[in-house]
Amino acid sequence: MKQDTLLKMVLGSDLSELGKVEEFVDQIVNASQADEELTGSIMLLLSEAATNGIIHGNKQIPGKEVILEARISDTQVIITITDEGDGFNPEEVPDPLAEQNLLKPSGRGLYLMREYADDVQYNEKGNQLKLTFKR
Repeated sequence: MKQDTLLKMVLGSDLSELGKVEEFVDQIVNASQADEELTGSIMLLLSEAATNGIIHGNKQIPGKEVILEARISDTQVIITITDEGDGFNPEEVPDPLAEQNLLKPSGRGLYLMREYADDVQYNEKGNQLKLTFKR
């Protein structure tokens, strides 16, 4: 069994930094030889998580960072996204499928993560997200 591949990228707390996410996804795809479906899921969820970290976590405060890390093994890809915000409780996020939330322009990120990733975990503070994709 070969050693896990570790990748890391740091984003500033500005939406202009989101362009770097695609570059990071490319690195993950190259290291993992992900198929098209896995690549699409990783791109969607990493873009969503990085955006949330910048906007909701760090509140776009200059000098704060969002750290993206990926651990690629023979059996899975684990991506961790950490911001420097106060965190949140994912259980308190309204259900985007509830009738009163269907037309809201935001609030679907957590739902998408649970649909597309094999496992979704937050740290106790709520400022670190771990997405697991089985290979």
